[in-house]
Amino acid sequence: MESKILEVLGSWRSVADAARTTVGMEPGTNEPTSFWKRKILLAEHSPIRKLQINWKWFNLKSWVSVHLVRHKFGIEHFVRTQRTDRTGINRDEQFQAELIEHECIANPQAIINISRKRLCAKASSETRQAWQAFLTELRYYEPELAKVCVPDCIYRGYCYEIDSCGLHKTDAFKSQLMKYREGINE
Repeated sequence: MESKILEVLGSWRSVADAARTTVGMEPGTNEPTSFWKRKILLAEHSPIRKLQINWKWFNLKSWVSVHLVRHKFGIEHFVRTQRTDRTGINRDEQFQAELIEHECIANPQAIINISRKRLCAKASSETRQAWQAFLTELRYYEPELAKVCVPDCIYRGYCYEIDSCGLHKTDAFKSQLMKYREGINE
């Protein structure tokens, strides 16, 4: 399974201008800093939705794709068909492990939300690997966004799962939580 970013739509300048609009200010001229991007992403303010990330998974198991299409807010999915009339293969004879292509376009808010669920140790390991492959690729294009994509326990600061994996009781959890919160109140 491989993930590839196809394009980033929108710009941080337009995100910053939208943020300035929300507080009654005129558009600016300076490019937003990495620190500012991280702050607005952590705050999850609405202007972040002006960005769109378009990516594609190749050789993704069909059943993993099913996990991912359950996410529906701020994201669109384009999944290779398994229709008999299009593929020439009887759909009833295809397996859940069939390898397919799955393309998405999503805004940063959706990516943050999906990360909270799909990075959790309670998520299927194959689905978690697919999401991590996407985030690894995302780091090259939008490193600040990739850095704020964490599992729900880190995002919330505690685990609410009935049958927890136990990460929240470890030093690794404390370390990840501190790293996530770095620079929040600067």
